[in-house]
Amino acid sequence: MYDVIFSKKFEQQLKKLEKGLQQRITSGIERTRIRPHSYFQRLVGMETYRLRIGDYRIIADLDGEKLVILVLEVGHRKNVYKN
Repeated sequence: MYDVIFSKKFEQQLKKLEKGLQQRITSGIERTRIRPHSYFQRLVGMETYRLRIGDYRIIADLDGEKLVILVLEVGHRKNVYKN
């Protein structure tokens, strides 16, 4: 089972969302702990992965050697991919 680590940026972005959405996102991330590669899709040309939960996307980095999911950020699908 993978461990989940949340970045400070993710925690700040999550706090700005409404409570019901926060619970959907955290439960969605917890669901991926057993087999994350079944849920996450790799972003084209990048080292990161995305998880889709409704209109929101979670950007994460998966480390198969250490069994860690590093959750980097969360945002609406129209804004999350812009840097």
